[in-house]
Amino acid sequence: MADSITIDGTDEDLALSKSDYLSRQEVLRRRSRRVKQLARLYKAHYWSLMEELKRKHKEYYWLYGKSPFKEDEKKNGEQNDENNKLGLGFQLKCQISDCKDKAMALTRFCHKHTLKDTNQMLYRGCNFPIKSGQLCKKPILRSINPPHCPVHAQAAEKHLQRALKRAGLNVSSPSKLAPKLHVVVAEYVRQIQSKRREAQ
Repeated sequence: MADSITIDGTDEDLALSKSDYLSRQEVLRRRSRRVKQLARLYKAHYWSLMEELKRKHKEYYWLYGKSPFKEDEKKNGEQNDENNKLGLGFQLKCQISDCKDKAMALTRFCHKHTLKDTNQMLYRGCNFPIKSGQLCKKPILRSINPPHCPVHAQAAEKHLQRALKRAGLNVSSPSKLAPKLHVVVAEYVRQIQSKRREAQ
């Protein structure tokens, strides 16, 4: 709304601006046109304010875990533990007994323990092998592929670069051709198997 607003029918108004008298129909047409445009502007402004209110309400709910409106809060005697609960009855603190972290919005667990929630479908565990067949299992988004946490994604990239160098393919050099996928995969698998043999 910061930019200038053009009034509908300015060409017609400009043509009639020099006349001394206007007929009743012309006056009514001009007023009707301006009222309709004003109504459209007010509606657009109203809906932009509603979108801003929704956004701010969502931010508030994400930060504090409850509605900012007092009429939404319960007014009966069940307010004894109100400060530790979200609007949906979930605790603000993680449900794991020795964890003091704040629970994520709309869940009972913090980010570290979100895999304990059987209903969640957004996260999965990192499947990078650490020691003797154990996996990392740090929570990562299900959409991340390959499923490695940020630390192990970097480690996997380093392993891949080393495997490519051993195969004689220097990726940083633009003069050589790009490696074929089967060569990269074979070298990567060989390197993982050799690490497992060393660990046993």
